[in-house]
Amino acid sequence: MRFQVLDIVPHAPHPVTGEIISVHERLERVVATAVRAERLGFDSYAVGERHAGEFVSSAPTVLLGALAQATDRILLSTGVTVLSLLDPVRVAEDYATVDQLSGGRLEIVIGKGNEDRHFGMFGLELGRQYEYLTENYELLRRLLRETDVDWTGTHHADLHGVTTFPRPFDGPFRIWHGSATSTHAVDLAARWGDPLFSANALQPREAYQVLIDRYREKLVEHGHDPAVGYVGAGSGGLFLADSDAEAIAQYRPIYEAMAAKLAAAHAGDTRKGKTMSFTTMEDAVAHGPALVGTSQRVAEKIVDYHKAYRHDVQSVSINPVLPWSQQQEVLERFATEVIPAVQREVTTTLWGPEDPGRAGALRAREH
Repeated sequence: MRFQVLDIVPHAPHPVTGEIISVHERLERVVATAVRAERLGFDSYAVGERHAGEFVSSAPTVLLGALAQATDRILLSTGVTVLSLLDPVRVAEDYATVDQLSGGRLEIVIGKGNEDRHFGMFGLELGRQYEYLTENYELLRRLLRETDVDWTGTHHADLHGVTTFPRPFDGPFRIWHGSATSTHAVDLAARWGDPLFSANALQPREAYQVLIDRYREKLVEHGHDPAVGYVGAGSGGLFLADSDAEAIAQYRPIYEAMAAKLAAAHAGDTRKGKTMSFTTMEDAVAHGPALVGTSQRVAEKIVDYHKAYRHDVQSVSINPVLPWSQQQEVLERFATEVIPAVQREVTTTLWGPEDPGRAGALRAREH
């Protein structure tokens, strides 16, 4: 299995103490964590994109440019690029620039985003979010693969003989499709033979497994080799300690306060994926995707989830309200204790020699 660190860059007060660091320090920590993750042997580092609420990830390509210069080996990604909002021409230009700066270390995850308010900010209609996503993706695919593109669509102006610059580093970088609640992203990924990244953060395992199973079925229906159907999975938080009881006790105040805050923010909204399905720490550990406990317990849980998802990459996020030294301790402990234990049980061809879609930098290293 491969491993990724994801930071959607939330910037909110500590849910218990009310303390908060500056935006400058928060962004500096994004870069510092990527450098640390690379040194610890993680395969990928991803940043989010949000345009409403308590986040400072509104400019992911700027962050990725900084990460491209601060790191040398680790793959760079997004979680997710909110393609429903964006002009595909600009997306092609911006991310190809990051791909060039990183020497071909870019792969991105696209989606419509788990935020309703950003559509109005961009003058778009929430009810057409999947239309935007589908059309923007189809245009983006062509812009990354072709020159002199002619295009006629519904939501984007017609194009005549357009070639975006710069071109990607070594052919089009791989695009994953983020999946949380609907079948739309799943079906779009399967149609084009692209990999899928499951949020696996707020809901029961079964809710995500239904979508992953559908993806694999549709992939074959569309005539694609099942071998290209790589799957990634997120997690519902990460915290490690010397005992399960200690981990639960230490992380409970943060988790349960965040769950309550999210529930209050979405009061009356019954849509899936807007609030945490598990409101207590014990419930989240026993029945949800939270990775909280000893290293052994967390490794066993990832392997157990793999039996259902058969996923190739596990993404984890370190809670930014933890003390900085504790964030680094959890990250190192996960890398040195959890990853080896999981990799003894689970293998994948993702990002290896048998993966034809791997990033340009990985292909280059083989020669």
